[in-house]
Amino acid sequence: MTEKRALELVAKAIQQQEALGLGGIRLSYDLINSITPPQPRRMAAKAENLEEFCNEIKDCKKCRLHQGRNKFVFGVGNPNAKVMFVGEGPGRDEDLKGEPFVGRAGQLLDKILAAIQFDRTQVYIANVVKCRPPNNRDPQPDEMAECMPYLKQQIELINPQYICCLGRIAAQALLNTQTPLGKLRLRWHEFEGRKLMVTYHPAALLRFPEYKRDTWEDVQMLRREYDAYMAK
Repeated sequence: MTEKRALELVAKAIQQQEALGLGGIRLSYDLINSITPPQPRRMAAKAENLEEFCNEIKDCKKCRLHQGRNKFVFGVGNPNAKVMFVGEGPGRDEDLKGEPFVGRAGQLLDKILAAIQFDRTQVYIANVVKCRPPNNRDPQPDEMAECMPYLKQQIELINPQYICCLGRIAAQALLNTQTPLGKLRLRWHEFEGRKLMVTYHPAALLRFPEYKRDTWEDVQMLRREYDAYMAK
C-alpha cells in the first residue's frame, strides 16, 4: 500500500467516527499495520575471511571478462599481511593457474620482494580485475568498476598498513586519478586510511630494464617505512 493511499484510509476512518459522534479515534489493527512503514531489507552478511569471500565471488559474471576465463584469480599470500601489492589483472599464466603473478613478471616480482627481504608468505598479492582481459589488453573502466568492490573488500579483510600499486592502471584505479605514473612515484598517498605507494609493473621492467633503478628506489622506500612501523 502506498503512503498516499494509507493516509486516505486514515482520513476516511476519522470522518466516519466523527459522523457517528465517537469522541475517540479507534483504528483497527489491520489499518494500523497497513500504514506501518515496511522494515528495511536485511543486507547479506559480509564474508568474515578471504576463503569465504573467494567462494562467494569466484563464479562472478558481472562483466564480459568472465566469458574467456579459465580460472578466477582471487589473490594469494598472508591474510594478515601488513603489505599488499596490487596489479592490474591476470595474464595467460595466471589465468591457467588461478594465482596472480606466476609468469615471467611474477618471477621478477619475487626477486624484487627478496631484494627487500619479503616473500609471498609475508605479503598479499592481488589484482584490480580477477579475470584475464583478452590478449592481455588493459582492463576497461567498466570492467574495473565491477571488480573494484571485490578488491576493496579484500583490502578490508586483510587490513594492510601499506599498499603498493604495481603499474599505472592499478595506481590510477585506486587513487581515482589520471596523473601519470612518473608523478605518482616516490611519495605516499592515502587510500581509505592506509598508506599507498606506486611503482612500475614488473612486466614493464621486462620491456624497459632502465626502469629497474627507479623501482629499486620505490621498494626501498616501502621497506624503510615498513621497518619504521614495525619498530614502534
